[in-house]
Amino acid sequence: MEKSYYYFNILFIIILTTFLLIANSITLKPEKPCKRLVLYYHDILFNVTNSANATSANVSNPLNNVLGDYNFGMLVVFDDPITIDQNLMSTPVARAQGFYLYNMKSKYNAWFAYTLIFNSSEYCGTLNIMGADIIEQKTRDLSIVGGTGDFFMARGVVTFSTDAVEGLGYFRLKMDIKLYECY
Repeated sequence: MEKSYYYFNILFIIILTTFLLIANSITLKPEKPCKRLVLYYHDILFNVTNSANATSANVSNPLNNVLGDYNFGMLVVFDDPITIDQNLMSTPVARAQGFYLYNMKSKYNAWFAYTLIFNSSEYCGTLNIMGADIIEQKTRDLSIVGGTGDFFMARGVVTFSTDAVEGLGYFRLKMDIKLYECY
C-alpha cells in the first residue's frame, strides 16, 4: 500500500509539472511575427581615400591574398547607418555596430556579429544579431539573439537580401526583421 502511494505521488508531481510547463510556455507562431521591420543596411568600406565617408574598415587581411581570392581571413569592423529606405542620405533610424569576417576559401561567405542600436522617436533599444551570410544565396537568415529597451529579450530572424553593390567599396542590404518573442 505504501509503495503504490509513493508511485502515485511521483506520477502526480510529474503530471502537475508537465501541465504547469505547458500552461506557462510561450507559443511561438512562425507564420506571424509579433513585430516586423524592414530596414536598409549601408556599408562603405574604407579605401584610404574616403576616410570622411567610410563606415567600415578592414582590420586584418592576409597580405596579397595568399589564402585565396575570396578575402578569407579578412575582418571588417563597422559602424553603419540603418535607414527605412534605400537612400544612404536618409536620416538613420539606427546604427549597426559590430564586425563581419570572411570565413570561406572556396567562395564568398561572411559571418556577422553586430548590434542594431535604435535611438529615434519610434524605437529606443538594441537588437543583437549574428550568423552566417552566405553571399551567393538570394536571401540569408541570421539569428536575433536578444535585445534591450523596446526590444527587451527579443528573439527572431533577420533575412538579408543584397539590394546594391558598387565594387568593393559599398553595399546595401535589405533587412527584413521578424521578431517572434516580444515582451
